[in-house]
Amino acid sequence: MRRAAACVGLLCGWVLPATAHADNLRLNNSVVANVYTLQHNAGCTNDVTVSPALRLAAQWHTDDVLNNRSLDGEIGSDGSTPQARAHAAGFRGRVFETVAIQQSVAINNLDILNQWYYDPTAFAIMSNCANTAIGVWSANSLDRSVVVAVYGQPG
Repeated sequence: MRRAAACVGLLCGWVLPATAHADNLRLNNSVVANVYTLQHNAGCTNDVTVSPALRLAAQWHTDDVLNNRSLDGEIGSDGSTPQARAHAAGFRGRVFETVAIQQSVAINNLDILNQWYYDPTAFAIMSNCANTAIGVWSANSLDRSVVVAVYGQPG
């Protein structure tokens, strides 16, 4: 019994990874659902759809923000913009982006909505009926969680 407790206390020699590899699909999908609801509450009649290209652009920026702690917004460590990343991922049209950062191992819908809903710029992006495409990606480390949503107007 004591040995098991000691083993757990020392993590049995295991080393925790620097990045937590959780399946964030549920979180990402819930962000899409929240944007859909917000748009419909704003009077939109269209259905926002997931764009693989925008999701890839969101993934690139999420990973960049997670690994470069000086980043806290739309500009990437290489100087890239949301528009440039979306274009490089294959999306043609106008794009906008929201970024949520939580200083913890986990982030949830309420954390994200509290950051974006009450920010007038983020709220305007989310509720814009012209933004009919979306890509969302999230990632976590042991002390930081990042969610990026890229909204698009195909064209």
